Amino acid sequence: MGEMFQTIKNAFRVQDLRKKILFTVLVVLVYRLGTAIPVPGISAAKFTAMIDRFGQLGQFMNLISGGAFASVSIFSLGIQPYINASIIMQLLTVAIPALERLSKEGDEGRKKITRITRFVTIGLGLVMAVAYWSATRDAASTALPIWLNALVVVLTFTAGTAFVMWLGELINERGIGNGISMIIFVGIISSLPRMVINLYYWFQNWQFTSNIALALVGVAFVIFVFLVIITLVVFVQTAERRIPIQYAKKVVGRKVYGGQSTYLPIKVNQGGVLPVIFAVSILMLPSTIVSLFGWTGPVAQWFLNFNANPLYYVIYAFLIFAFTFFYAMISFNPVDISNNLQKNGGYIPGIRPGKPTSEFIGKTSRRLNWFDALFLVVIVLLPSLLGLISGAEGIWFGGTSVLILVGVALDIVNQLEAQLMMRHYKGFLD
Repeated sequence: MGEMFQTIKNAFRVQDLRKKILFTVLVVLVYRLGTAIPVPGISAAKFTAMIDRFGQLGQFMNLISGGAFASVSIFSLGIQPYINASIIMQLLTVAIPALERLSKEGDEGRKKITRITRFVTIGLGLVMAVAYWSATRDAASTALPIWLNALVVVLTFTAGTAFVMWLGELINERGIGNGISMIIFVGIISSLPRMVINLYYWFQNWQFTSNIALALVGVAFVIFVFLVIITLVVFVQTAERRIPIQYAKKVVGRKVYGGQSTYLPIKVNQGGVLPVIFAVSILMLPSTIVSLFGWTGPVAQWFLNFNANPLYYVIYAFLIFAFTFFYAMISFNPVDISNNLQKNGGYIPGIRPGKPTSEFIGKTSRRLNWFDALFLVVIVLLPSLLGLISGAEGIWFGGTSVLILVGVALDIVNQLEAQLMMRHYKGFLD
């Protein structure tokens, strides 16, 4: 801990790094200020009732927005449209050859895809804003004409989404860490005090219904589970499978090049938290549609209460497995890696270059995917199951949140470490 504080002090001694840190803090403060500004002309009571109908999806959206969703602020939509747009673009990049060619054109191609993603984000934000206004409109809550009220609410929601996206891009360009991930990180961190308060109330209720020793044991167990989950997430997110690579010697004139040994690192947790977000988006889509349209039939009620059904957890686990393999398939190409190794004179000892190498890398990656998917299922579903068993769901911090927090924290640490090592400072990882 002392070395960490010393490293932070060293980081502030570097002028450009200090500017990046302070700029990131400033952007975060602007975002948190925006979460406290309410949207004019909308019924907060109806909006809160709609969030309650969303169930776990509403809780998740409110969590990553830092409470902006429940408070009906101008940043209520937050980065949800951007995340959905990014998912859509990743899927379309695989399905549409023109987008696939753009993704392989280097920086210029990525810039074009980024611009398309921005437009898709604005479009999704507009659609979501119209849906939310339609589901919560209340003529008695505003003195404006209905069309003007709709215009104000929809444009406010959409402008808030565009502004949050812009803040994230500013952090990418001039700050520390990934901008969108940092905004989600701040939103989750802001919910930690509420979790501590829930734990305190839970302790009080146990103290009244049983003896204080048993209540302390329950609180200690909750804290122990938190620590185990965080430790496991850190271990898996930093773990990698290293495949040994040997480069052949080349004689050019009087000089000999190559001949060194290295390794090909394959991360265990390749998709991060994205498979979980994909699974949540698909699983909660029926209940979201039911809530927005206000349907009240028996089928609608079954979808609204689906998260209390044991089948919910079975489908959730299946979707996490499916999206873990799907994301690895579209983001990790063993054939390209094998071709690059062959072009540079590299090979895996005991494996022939070409197709056998790509098959070996692909097989190794798929084995890691099985472990990664099982890890995500345990981390995501364990807190929910413990909440159901203990009857105190409010005190369990979601596994998805832990994945995001640890991933962003490690990314920040790595960036600071790289900057400090360039200036010969002792860092976090020494």
